[in-house]
Amino acid sequence: MGEWERRRTADQPCSYRGVLAFAGLIALIFTTGVDIMAATPLEKVASRYATLDGMRIHYKSIGSGSHAAVFVHGWTCDMSSWRFQVPALDGRIRVILIDLPGHGLSDKPEITYTMNLFARSIAAVIRDAGVDEAVLIGHSMGTPVIRQFYRLFPKRTRALVAVDGALRPYMTDPAAIEKFMAVFEGPGYKDAIAGMLDHMIPATLPAELRDSIRTPMLSAPPHVVAGAMRSMYEPAIWKEDTINVPLQVILARSPFWTEDYESFVRKLAPQVDYNVMDEVGHFLMLEKPDELNRLLAGFLGKLGMLKP
Repeated sequence: MGEWERRRTADQPCSYRGVLAFAGLIALIFTTGVDIMAATPLEKVASRYATLDGMRIHYKSIGSGSHAAVFVHGWTCDMSSWRFQVPALDGRIRVILIDLPGHGLSDKPEITYTMNLFARSIAAVIRDAGVDEAVLIGHSMGTPVIRQFYRLFPKRTRALVAVDGALRPYMTDPAAIEKFMAVFEGPGYKDAIAGMLDHMIPATLPAELRDSIRTPMLSAPPHVVAGAMRSMYEPAIWKEDTINVPLQVILARSPFWTEDYESFVRKLAPQVDYNVMDEVGHFLMLEKPDELNRLLAGFLGKLGMLKP
């Protein structure tokens, strides 16, 4: 979702890209309190590519080691949604950020986009990066993606972090699902995305941040928009099999996340660290990065994965 991370706008004047980069650095100073002079902003990190089924999967790696924190973005977004987490963790743990297939700078073939495919793409990336074990942090759709990764690759999974993402389905009625999907499978899908964003992004968020969320989501190819959304309603990905690794849940306070949901999660994951953030929308890692970073660092510290 990155405003200065939009590598695909290479035809813009260098001065314009410089202004965007500078604006991003200023945002990091005032929103996270991070000493960015001692850390690496995301746009300065070299791109890498892993391969899966003939597709190139774009990722970035900061630091070294066989253990890593792997960040997975949400539906129609890209790795830059995690850009404010990079300086906070740089030098303390290896960080890997991924553009899932169909998103960001990864290939976008006209194939079926499933949570299983996305999970396998993560495996391809960490294999290419030489990572043996990872804490996987998923936002929104990234939550069922990392859950599926855990099912497929349990020995590679040290822990999971669900950031405003569900561990049980939003809808189960087939008729309701088809009615909902018709909006995203028709010619007005961009209007539907824009309408969703109006409810997800607080009006008080600076325009630069709002635009950085909207731009990639409204630019996603229609076959990715529809395919990934439909895949989120596959019953198989919502099996209630126990999560036996540590799980951190970080949610935006909302009527959607009920006491019943919390009880469900605590039963599903006995080792859960359950957190709710106030006065944030769906993109809480961009809206209050300092608070989210503190929660995440505390969890990683308890796992013994953070350097002092």
